Amino acid sequence: MAFSGGTAAEVDATMQLAQQHGWRPLYHERYPYAGGSEHYAGWLENSAGFKAEVVAEYPDNE
Repeated sequence: MAFSGGTAAEVDATMQLAQQHGWRPLYHERYPYAGGSEHYAGWLENSAGFKAEVVAEYPDNE
């Protein structure tokens, strides 16, 4: 599931906070451009295996 995460800075903050609430980052070595150079996003997974994508709104993902 993908969520609009606001600005790039807000996506960064969400990624930090998510780890404190049981979510682990996916593709962390390619963060924040794992989806491509024009797609600023973070991917997370929880202990139940649910995955989420937090996407920065355009134009903050330039």
